[in-house]
Amino acid sequence: MAVQKRRQSSARRDSRRAQWMASVKQPQANRCQKCGEPRLPHRVCLACGDYGGKTVIEVAKPEGE
Repeated sequence: MAVQKRRQSSARRDSRRAQWMASVKQPQANRCQKCGEPRLPHRVCLACGDYGGKTVIEVAKPEGE
């Protein structure tokens, strides 16, 4: 089993991890084809319940409508 010769300093370790966090991006929101509301890709639209051109879930309408 391999054993390290020298311990890596916390500054060197943390600077390497800082570069990794800079590359993490927030997912881009797409528009729903049915209602036009923003939604995450590959997920059901929370406004109308549509996914892939089909209504997957029934969404309750607010009482004002």
